[in-house]
Amino acid sequence: MGKSVVLETKRLILRELDFDDFDNLTTILQDEKAMYAYEHAFSDEEVREWLERQIRRYGEYGMGLLAVIEKDSGEFIGQCGITKQEVDGESVFEIGYLIRRKYWHMGYAIESASAMKNHAFISGIEKVYSIIRTNNIASQRVAIRNGMLPEKLIVKHYYGIDMPHIVFSAKKEDVS
Repeated sequence: MGKSVVLETKRLILRELDFDDFDNLTTILQDEKAMYAYEHAFSDEEVREWLERQIRRYGEYGMGLLAVIEKDSGEFIGQCGITKQEVDGESVFEIGYLIRRKYWHMGYAIESASAMKNHAFISGIEKVYSIIRTNNIASQRVAIRNGMLPEKLIVKHYYGIDMPHIVFSAKKEDVS
């Protein structure tokens, strides 16, 4: 494959994004239905900024959102990874995921998110979070299936809108 593979699951390869993934990212970030929790589809410039931010995160933190590739087809089906986010002034490690709509309801979000949680714990991270908008029931279900529990409610101000989010978390010692 030639790109920096971070981990693999039974059906997926998770690798670092690179600038060649711009068109792949537009299939998600410019899909209004896939981006409903963000309240808008991204412009080309916003997709470019998103991609540059992930690549910058790899250098700064050694982590970021990764390309999710289906092994059998080699198809880019989404992104999943760990980013640093702020929750009530505290920097936390968040597992985030965005899957192309044509691959929804196939178990790819939970498969990649679960792999990222295990990867985080093996890497020495003691607690992970998923910060999910209250209207994003599908992502909340993924977090719960990933062994996370709701911890608190916060409001993020984004795109000129106050957006309530549920903060889900799981601790390393909770995993058996």
